[in-house]
Amino acid sequence: MMSLELSRRIRAISPSPTLSIDTKTKALLAEGIDVVNLSVGEPDFNTPDQASLAAISAIITNFTKYTPVPGIMELRKGIVNKLRTENELAYTPEEIIVSSGAKHSLYNIFMAILNPGDEVLLPAPYWVSYPEQIRLCEGVPVVLATDESTGFKVTPEQLEQAITPKTRAFLLNSPSNPTGAVYTPEEIRAIAAVLEKHDIYVVSDEIYEQLTYGVEHYSIARFSENMKSKTLVVNGFSKTFAMTGWRVGYVAGPLPIIKAMTSFQSHTTANPASISQKAAVGALGTFDQEHVAEFQHRRDFVLGQLAELPGVICAKPEGAFYVFPNVRSWIGKTYTRANQSTIVVDSVDTLAELLLTDANISIVPGTGFGAPDNFRISYATSMEQLKKAMNRLSDFVSRLR
Repeated sequence: MMSLELSRRIRAISPSPTLSIDTKTKALLAEGIDVVNLSVGEPDFNTPDQASLAAISAIITNFTKYTPVPGIMELRKGIVNKLRTENELAYTPEEIIVSSGAKHSLYNIFMAILNPGDEVLLPAPYWVSYPEQIRLCEGVPVVLATDESTGFKVTPEQLEQAITPKTRAFLLNSPSNPTGAVYTPEEIRAIAAVLEKHDIYVVSDEIYEQLTYGVEHYSIARFSENMKSKTLVVNGFSKTFAMTGWRVGYVAGPLPIIKAMTSFQSHTTANPASISQKAAVGALGTFDQEHVAEFQHRRDFVLGQLAELPGVICAKPEGAFYVFPNVRSWIGKTYTRANQSTIVVDSVDTLAELLLTDANISIVPGTGFGAPDNFRISYATSMEQLKKAMNRLSDFVSRLR
């Protein structure tokens, strides 16, 4: 009998750990278990009314047909205006493509620019889907390690040393998921000065750009026209406007690459959902700065609580809505369960499983982010939930020996 197998590219990747843990968490919640979900990067604020009303209007007026593959002109013009006024970047609507979420946008980029064996320089810790998408497109992720000592940032010297004739792109994520690190304008310029000397693409994931605390977001595409000509700026509506389920992301970049991405998208998803596009038009310009203040309040609370736990090292994040504590000192310790049985915490993955089953706290282990000594806490939830979670975490740690 012929043996039927899955493709090599699918067998080479792993499911998203963040979504896998979120699925487990929601299953426990459905059983009535009081789990505090700190695993998923999903703002707890509501979608702006302007976006919802625009979507309702689109439904009522039957705006439910196919649209141009790269998105409706109204939305692309709105994105052009946003980039000009908020980021000091000049694009035309033809240099914009709208896709079904920023994750989709990133995949389109890698499909458009990578040939088999091409290398993508990937700072770690990294978002879990970056290396898997690169591999799906037959590229090779080349990890540039960072840690708390460097503020989770790549240095210009480290970047220069990593570039080889096989390097096709450098991936920059600022503010970062999972660390919350934000490159300063000076640090961005220093990185750009290295990249200007090389003929490689820059994939700049700026999905958390509005969520910074006391620091300025600076797009690397602003550095020079030369840098802009090889930078693909990725953004979307999920984080800024609490529109995760609407699935609207976009890329601004050089016209030849945008055209190539449009051609590829025409054979996969075609246009993003028409109603979601209208909602995105309604959302533009409605970002509520009070959300930033609330996130900062939550961040400071979680950092203060972590500082009281023994053996925790935690860099202060300046953006996004995550903290990424280093708990290397907990690995190898023994945890005593409520029934007095014991288990050795032999990895951060075991720690995450115990926190979920024994403490009813859902976090994401750092292994999927390329950081096996850390775990990620999302503080995109209420203070009430955060207080409950940190009390449970403190009780859990007290049982480690």
